[in-house]
Amino acid sequence: MTNRQVTKRVRNVIAVLLILSYQSAVAFAQDEHPITGRRIAPVMGVSGAEWLERSQRDNEEMPETALNAIGIQKGMTVADVGAGVGYFSIRMANRVGPSGKVYANDVQPEMLAMLKQRAAQAKVTNIVPILGTESDPKLPPKSMDLILLVDVYHEFSQPQVMLQKLRQALKDDGRLVLLEFRKEDPRIPIRTEHKMSVEEVKAEVIPEGFRLEKVLKDLPRQHIFIFRKNSM
Repeated sequence: MTNRQVTKRVRNVIAVLLILSYQSAVAFAQDEHPITGRRIAPVMGVSGAEWLERSQRDNEEMPETALNAIGIQKGMTVADVGAGVGYFSIRMANRVGPSGKVYANDVQPEMLAMLKQRAAQAKVTNIVPILGTESDPKLPPKSMDLILLVDVYHEFSQPQVMLQKLRQALKDDGRLVLLEFRKEDPRIPIRTEHKMSVEEVKAEVIPEGFRLEKVLKDLPRQHIFIFRKNSM
């Protein structure tokens, strides 16, 4: 092999290494929020469905207390984004009543299949299952009185894009509500990447066209964040 051939091969190897390094850097960047540097948690797979329905969840998360605090009224059109198997969707459907509607969104068709089965067993007919993507919840524009994200926002792989889409789906006076495990409390037995602090949520959500109306502390483990749309 000539010196020229060796030099060419070395250059090719360097080029490949640079490409791989760049791809790794991009992948790593996509795993972190660009504003806060927060590590984005992986989406819970279908194998986690059993955890969503664990017997302890009512005591740990107090869903009825949460919905009371949020204030869901009859006749509302609401969305449960990242609905999973419908733990909150069915409760919300009962609250909005026959004149209201719940759009139950998830990115996993298997979750939605289980949700449909649970809704049928509960004889709930005002839930509309929506298969979304990681960049689009597929909700109709300017149609939602309230969008609820329960322990979901921290898993968004494209949080800024998703917040813009959620904003578009809200009515002008609509509310975006996030429930997130409190990162400020180390006693809460949840992995760090599945928790969020008040400062992190504010830093990430407000720049996307929202204003924080209040943070409620009615729950034993989670913050309740209530946002409104800012005029832009």
